[in-house]
Amino acid sequence: MRDAFAGAPRDWTQGPIAPSLLLLALPMVVEMSMESLFALVDIFWISRLAPAVAEPAVAVVGTTESLLSILYALAMGIGGATAAIVARRVGEKRREKAAEAAVQEIAVALAIALLLGVAGGLGSRWLLAQMGMPQATIDAAGGYATVMFGGNATVVLLFVMNAIFRGAGDAAIAMRVLLLANSINLVLDPCLLFGWGPFPEMGVAGAAVATNIGRGVGVLYQLSQLVRHGARCEVFRRHLRLVPDVLRTLARLAGTGTLQSLIQTTSWVGLLKVLNQFGDAAVAGYTFGIRVVIFGLLPSWGLASAAATMVGQSLGAKDPARAAKSVWLAGSWNLAVLSVVGAFFALATPWIVGFFTDEPDVAAHAIAALRTISYGFPFFAFGMVFAQAFNGAGDPWTPTWINFGAFWCFELPLATLLANQAGLGPSGVFWAIGAAFSLFTVVAALLFRRGKWQAKVV
Repeated sequence: MRDAFAGAPRDWTQGPIAPSLLLLALPMVVEMSMESLFALVDIFWISRLAPAVAEPAVAVVGTTESLLSILYALAMGIGGATAAIVARRVGEKRREKAAEAAVQEIAVALAIALLLGVAGGLGSRWLLAQMGMPQATIDAAGGYATVMFGGNATVVLLFVMNAIFRGAGDAAIAMRVLLLANSINLVLDPCLLFGWGPFPEMGVAGAAVATNIGRGVGVLYQLSQLVRHGARCEVFRRHLRLVPDVLRTLARLAGTGTLQSLIQTTSWVGLLKVLNQFGDAAVAGYTFGIRVVIFGLLPSWGLASAAATMVGQSLGAKDPARAAKSVWLAGSWNLAVLSVVGAFFALATPWIVGFFTDEPDVAAHAIAALRTISYGFPFFAFGMVFAQAFNGAGDPWTPTWINFGAFWCFELPLATLLANQAGLGPSGVFWAIGAAFSLFTVVAALLFRRGKWQAKVV
């Protein structure tokens, strides 16, 4: 535990697999839990507003998060490519090339984030309207979306630079970044929302300002760690230049990785559009439920990310057998963890939802979402690990095609069919989510066993 959270130096390509995987996974689990905490904190404090304000505000937060998931897809695409390249170079013992790649990835991420920040900040209210939100709801809480879209550079850089640390096998730094950012957000959120102490009362927009300040400080800390003497991926002044060959490799991997994430995240936007026809209560309930689901799932992404690092570095060290064993072990651990989490969510749903809202209509939808989706947690366990393993091996196309089939060709039509034609309403959407993830896992397992990912060149 001490070595894991302190980031003790270790060669991840040597020695027993289980201790290495555990040492990588523990700080990654904490990191992913901290990432999901941003949205939970926002939802918690916003739900403490007057009911007439809270319900439309929560609906706007949920819709904004769904739209931002497209941005997250871009960040995860670049981050996945970053982790794969850095891990492969570190496994090859070419740390100069790892640092060189890190600089290219930060430059690309910053350029894209600034461009999208201007466009998203100016067009935030139009985007909410396109999602079917009533004008009164947009007028009441649209400032949250404007701040979140405009400040998107903080989350993009946070994703990408943490991917550098994870790829280099220094997950403890990525964990500390999120701990710092969340600590600031926890303090500032209610202060800016309600105007506590010397802070101005900014309402719903204050939650977004607090989130961006916290993430921004986290980004500054990341930069300080990249230039720190002795860092596993230490960046020097000589690395501050564009390298066309590295940019082409990044574009190839990140483009496919972004498409992969976009397919999945735009399916969430499509699901929200189906839910919007059932009113603000259904959207708010779904928002509460899905935030808790993500909080339960993201720690397991820590195990999946640890497996991806092990895969990338093991392939760089020409040891594909070690890579495969790491994936199956991580999947087994994930299955055990998520089975327990899923059972807890299914049994304790009313208590969990009651922590966020006491509005009967909203709570009913939140309970249905959380309980229904939690039934699929055992399937999610291996599916996440397989997807990250493909990405860590530099094979983002395989999970991209699986995402396309499971989420666009299966989940969206099924959600529409169950919600409307079958008369299940919002519950039909929740059942479709679990069914799609289960299909994804089965297909991913079959393709992973074929082993073609072991021959990918990065």
